[in-house]
Amino acid sequence: MTFLRLRAKDFRAKLGAFVGTGEASPDVRDAVAGIIADVKRRGDAAVLAYTAKFDRAKLTAARQRIPLAELRRAAAGFAPAKKKAFDEAAKCVTAFHTRTLPQGWTAQNPHGATVGERHHAIRRCGLYIPGGQVPLVSTVLMTALPAKVAGVPELCACTPPGPDGKINPDILAALYLCGVTEVYAVGGAQAVAAMALGTRTIAPVDKIFGPGNTFVTEAKRQVFGLVGVDLLPGPSEVMIIADRTARPEWVAADLCAQAEHGSGKEKLYLVTESEAFAKQCLAAARAQSASLTHGEKIRKALDAKVCAILVPKIEDAAEAANLVAPEHLELMVAPAKLKALSARITTAGAILLGHHTPTVLGDFTAGPSHTLPTGGTGRFFSGLRVADFLRRTSLVEYSPASLKKAAGVVDAFARMENLDAHGRSLKVRL
Repeated sequence: MTFLRLRAKDFRAKLGAFVGTGEASPDVRDAVAGIIADVKRRGDAAVLAYTAKFDRAKLTAARQRIPLAELRRAAAGFAPAKKKAFDEAAKCVTAFHTRTLPQGWTAQNPHGATVGERHHAIRRCGLYIPGGQVPLVSTVLMTALPAKVAGVPELCACTPPGPDGKINPDILAALYLCGVTEVYAVGGAQAVAAMALGTRTIAPVDKIFGPGNTFVTEAKRQVFGLVGVDLLPGPSEVMIIADRTARPEWVAADLCAQAEHGSGKEKLYLVTESEAFAKQCLAAARAQSASLTHGEKIRKALDAKVCAILVPKIEDAAEAANLVAPEHLELMVAPAKLKALSARITTAGAILLGHHTPTVLGDFTAGPSHTLPTGGTGRFFSGLRVADFLRRTSLVEYSPASLKKAAGVVDAFARMENLDAHGRSLKVRL
């Protein structure tokens, strides 16, 4: 565990070193650039070669796309308990995002002209759904359902296959139940490249969504500009602000939950007033990990990826939170302090308020998307929302009367910028 003191002179420097930049290593950048270039040159052949290399699955171009009948079988075979949980989570997610749907508007500006905005769903979006040892079924809901609320007409999804070439059936069931029927057994940077560039099998998309490993995130970074991307989510992270009212075993459980992702790059922050309390929480986390499926990976994260920040008083924790801009921020503090502390925090991806609100609720079912900014990017990114699946067009309509009112402004700017054709384009109308 790394201990930092908020008021120490070197606090910001040491905290910045722990947070990192989120930038991929030169080796990763070069590898991803090579994959993208290869997919651009060879299309499906390159994608299939990387699927065989990285996922050990030998597919053909035709077998990359999951047949509709297979999606239906997966949905039909969804166990009743799983289906019930899926439906409840889907209801919460849809309800939340429906409330955030932007509305068009029109009004008059000071010239008397009509101005406004109109929103259109992006025509075709690609969803990346992580698979492998941790098949993120919940990511299907957290990406596909906001897209459906936005009215995106075309959605495709890419998710890595196992060595047998098959996709996790729960992921397939979730995709079908969310209305996504164009699904490809492709993962990694090659999936991002295929969605951005297009191949004979996979039509190009306009924007790519969803979390992934370092290679997936770097691929999204490199194709940005050719297509849109939602954000660049890296390894998962949580910050827990805990005062003396917090129970160490609850704090420990939430630290283990984030460490469980298992990439080895997760970051766990604990902000508290007491060094002894922080050590107590970490000891409880190690004890709990002994009975958990991914206990070994959790213990590695607890040994190397925990940063304890000691503050003079719990109200000062807001300063640390705003510097880190954590993906998930839990406020495990006395109820009387909860509202004021929350109001001072402006950069967190998601704030989970109170002792009874663990991060897992946001991960699976509360409503907001769990695709959130990491690595300090919460300073300028927000979590995934319906507006990310829309593009906005501004509207302007002048009449002869309002045009005359604008003439002086236009003429002044045309002169300042030495653009007489600009000025003349209005004058000829008067």
